[in-house]
Amino acid sequence: MDSQILEDIGLTPAEIKVYLALLELGTATAGPILDKTGLQNSVVHMTLNRLIEKGFVSYIKEGKRHHYQAANPKHITEYIDEKKERFEKLLPSLLAKQSQAQEKPEMITFRGKKGIKELLYELLEGEGKEYHTLNSPYASIMMGDHFWLTFHKKRAAQGIKARQVFNESLRTWVKQIKYTLSQLRYTKKGFEPLTETIIFGNQVAILIWAEKPIGILMKNSTIAESYDRYFEWVWGQAKA
Repeated sequence: MDSQILEDIGLTPAEIKVYLALLELGTATAGPILDKTGLQNSVVHMTLNRLIEKGFVSYIKEGKRHHYQAANPKHITEYIDEKKERFEKLLPSLLAKQSQAQEKPEMITFRGKKGIKELLYELLEGEGKEYHTLNSPYASIMMGDHFWLTFHKKRAAQGIKARQVFNESLRTWVKQIKYTLSQLRYTKKGFEPLTETIIFGNQVAILIWAEKPIGILMKNSTIAESYDRYFEWVWGQAKA
């Protein structure tokens, strides 16, 4: 079971273990939870208290013992909606602080899959006529089909067209993933680089698909224009 999404919404690894254990156990005291999770006694009790505060776990007291029960997984959406509502109230203040920054960096580095997601969504916040991808390698599928479909649906929903040059190694995978408002071409078989370049407006993103991916986002019109000219040359050489 892929529990990464639970970590993405703010649960710690220990909280995930305890919550999933309780889903399987139904109602249980701390003992069975300790056995099932393999966590230390103090960690389990501390984690249960945090999950109770978040609304993921409830309990009843019988004598001196607490009997815990996991909340219905459907209620997790309420937890997410509440966090989103609170964040949206804070967002105007955050944007105001950002606009007051005296120096805005031209280059930002992102690390890990979460960092790459942040970089890509940051790209879509820019202004551009067309989204260009250069030399997407097979390693890029480490982000997962769901993420790429969601990301490109968002791009298309914003009316942003795309032209993308993928490595030949992605051709079979792409047949299963259908992007809207997108034209695709492929480079010839051969050397498989781990580096991918994306150009959108005055932004250039360089993604290095190592085991822990690294992304570099540059915001510079001159650099973007130079990369875009190279993209057009590669586009002309690539095959559909």
